[in-house]
Amino acid sequence: MKTCNGNTSIMDMFEKGKVLKICAPMVRYSKLAFRSLVRKYDCDICFTPMIVASDFMRSVKARDSEFTTNEHDRPLIVQFAAHDAQTLADAACVVAPFSDGVDLNCGCPQRWAMSAGFGACLINKPELVKDMVRHVRNQVDNPNYTASIKIRIHKDLRQTVDLCQKAESAGVSWITVHGRTSEERHQPVHYDAIKTIKDSISVPVIANGDIKYLRDVESTYKLTGVDGVMAARGLLSNPAMFSGYEDTPLECIWDWVDISLEQGTPFTCFHHHLIYMLERVSSQPERKVFNSLSSTSAVIDYLQNTYGSLHDLGT
Repeated sequence: MKTCNGNTSIMDMFEKGKVLKICAPMVRYSKLAFRSLVRKYDCDICFTPMIVASDFMRSVKARDSEFTTNEHDRPLIVQFAAHDAQTLADAACVVAPFSDGVDLNCGCPQRWAMSAGFGACLINKPELVKDMVRHVRNQVDNPNYTASIKIRIHKDLRQTVDLCQKAESAGVSWITVHGRTSEERHQPVHYDAIKTIKDSISVPVIANGDIKYLRDVESTYKLTGVDGVMAARGLLSNPAMFSGYEDTPLECIWDWVDISLEQGTPFTCFHHHLIYMLERVSSQPERKVFNSLSSTSAVIDYLQNTYGSLHDLGT
């Protein structure tokens, strides 16, 4: 579904019994080229990397470098870091003609974000979150444009439920829950907490955390009853994950080469994505060689010599 011109809403995609598959906001990684790739492999909705709203509004250069899109890049959610309601609403108004919604980052646990008043520290400021959601809803001149939040959980889950209910009362469109506290990194995801939140509000809930294979989408749905599942590292390792591939298929690797060449993806980004994609399908000596390559032509030669082209597969 392509949403544009304010005629249809991303909310129409939420159907009972269907679990939406979503590409997470990832700093440096969930940019246009990667979004174009995962959309070819059954990803329903994509998020931009987190953009600091105040920088975005202050600088044309920041707007041009941080937010690139094209007509095929839909449905698209732009994620902002903000701690001021009007700045968030202003940024939302700028991107609204080119996207389907904005998301407020209330989950980033990195020290720089928390000390600047962004990210996960906002889960302790429910009234501010409520105010920010309300400002976006009131000021974007498109009733179908969404305003969502992405959160982490509290140790005391009652605080998280309170935050979500306050956001719901302000008109939040949906809530993505990373099932860990801001202190937790690789500990197991608290699926019971996600289920409690899902049962406490009536807007859609998206689960985030440890989605590495398509089977994880189904198991997370069974455990929590959520409306969608968001993946980050799992998609970096295998952009075709949502299509059911266990590891990155060769077709997907060559799709990435084509998209990167077409869109002029900088070499470092092009190379880093391939390092992730090949991690599970290559040996350590192969990785050592591949990781040391320093030009696009060297990468393409290596891929053809090591894995072959799609032509060799008869596709």
